[in-house]
Amino acid sequence: MLFSKYIAVSFLLFCLALDAANCADPLFNFCFSQTNYTANSPYAANLNGLLNQLSTKVPPTGFGLSSIGRGKNKVNGLALCRGDVSSTNCKTCVVDAGNELRDRCPYEKGAIIWYDYCLLKYSDTDFFGQIDNENKFYMWNVEEVKNPTSFNRKVKDLFSRLSNKAQASPKFYATGELVLGPSEKLYGLAQCTRDLSSLDCKECLDGAIGELPKYGDGKRGGRVVGGSCNVRYELYPFVDA
Repeated sequence: MLFSKYIAVSFLLFCLALDAANCADPLFNFCFSQTNYTANSPYAANLNGLLNQLSTKVPPTGFGLSSIGRGKNKVNGLALCRGDVSSTNCKTCVVDAGNELRDRCPYEKGAIIWYDYCLLKYSDTDFFGQIDNENKFYMWNVEEVKNPTSFNRKVKDLFSRLSNKAQASPKFYATGELVLGPSEKLYGLAQCTRDLSSLDCKECLDGAIGELPKYGDGKRGGRVVGGSCNVRYELYPFVDA
């Protein structure tokens, strides 16, 4: 099941360039629940309450998690905004994510969605503090660099630094750049959800970095985007300083 999901996502995103408009449209989503809820049910009311809570709790720091309800009606959720995003844009993204996810995954008890600016995930199972290796997708620029072997080494060098930097950061977020030539730089980002431990953040990031060559070998930009962490590199600046 997971294998087919990954393949489907990879083919779908094969021709996507990575400089799409920020936060305008979702990057991707998964409806992963095995069970559904009904309209006007206690779970539906708890989900609405959860999404309202997250839209309030997340923007001040860029991350938040919450749980509402008991037993089979309990819903757990978290949201994460990219580390450079303002609280205003963070709130807008989280609200949009909640609305969009309920449209795309109606009555499913578990779902996740990603934008450039944020991710939002909820489920009837307690997933806090666990690395999410199931909900994941890949994006890459269709253009290739001239010297892929050398370029891939530079990407690896940059992310080796960023993985350690993100792990040690209170926000589990790091960006950086590496000079490739007189007029060219490589830009990177690494980020984890803050329900993870520092060690699990590092493990998640290193796993994502290890997958980059499989999907973005020699490409001018690439991302591995998951439910617990994400990494991205480009040949242009894509975050606010």
